[in-house]
Amino acid sequence: MTSAQAHLHAVTGHGLFEPVIAVAALLAAGTYARAAGRLRHRGDVWPRWRGVSFTAGSAAVAWAAAGPVPGGPFTAHMTQHLILGMTAPLLLVLARPLTLALRILSPGVARRGLLALAHSRPADWLTFPPLAALLDLGGLWLLYRTELFSAMQHRPLLHAVVHAHVMAAGLLFTFAVCRLDPVRRRWGLLLRGTTLLAAGAAHAVLAKSLYGAPPPGTAFRAADLHTGSQVMYYGGDLVEAALATVLAASWYQFTGRVQMQRRRRADAGRRPRAATGAAAGPGTAVRASDRHQGRAGTGRHACGGRQAEGHDVRFRERHEDGLSK
Repeated sequence: MTSAQAHLHAVTGHGLFEPVIAVAALLAAGTYARAAGRLRHRGDVWPRWRGVSFTAGSAAVAWAAAGPVPGGPFTAHMTQHLILGMTAPLLLVLARPLTLALRILSPGVARRGLLALAHSRPADWLTFPPLAALLDLGGLWLLYRTELFSAMQHRPLLHAVVHAHVMAAGLLFTFAVCRLDPVRRRWGLLLRGTTLLAAGAAHAVLAKSLYGAPPPGTAFRAADLHTGSQVMYYGGDLVEAALATVLAASWYQFTGRVQMQRRRRADAGRRPRAATGAAAGPGTAVRASDRHQGRAGTGRHACGGRQAEGHDVRFRERHEDGLSK
């Protein structure tokens, strides 16, 4: 068996890893659909397109893991890499599974534990965009520019570990760049956008290098090598363009919320001034005099009424000042 044939045997799914991943992906899709249905049943809003996105991502993982992948050995591997490491992670992250889990879980140990994990310091560092990009792209460079790719062709366990890393690193990078679910810290748009550009450049350079030279220790046909490299290059560009679109949409929504908050603060600042102007008019003085005469009795009670009235006015003024800030 040649090196290319051995790798073809690996990517067509004759091991235990592929069926397990496929079943796990389909179970995850069913769990997500059930949770979203429960959320809507109790009256909460959860967009249906998120369920479609998660189902599509899970189906893509199942097909890439256990289904027949078209093309030669290297092209089939690159198609699998593009689905597991880039396309499926984007579809899964867009569905916001962490947000759904936090909303469906009742207050208790499970919800507090999940929230504590999402806000923990290790999770914060792992979702730091440059570090997530290094784990993702660094692993790909290590895979394709060393003997690791050749070694995993003959070792099913190593093959499973490598592909699990590709998918986990792709999920981590996509999550860090999109930043849709509630986490400890939301890194700025500039950092995430710059990281996405740098990661895209590194991915493109790697694809071009594979077009000219195969991974060390392998022997693929030139046509297969070129086609697989083009799948990696152009397919990666499409997914990265989709990630950039998500970033642009999040920026647009953020700026819209900021402008709305500014308008509300401006409106709240104008309302107290109008109320204060009305209170200073002649009618207010007449009403205050009437209230003073109506409470005339003992000096102690009248003084207490004036103190209580002054306290109420000061409380209202402080409350209105707080709304206007």
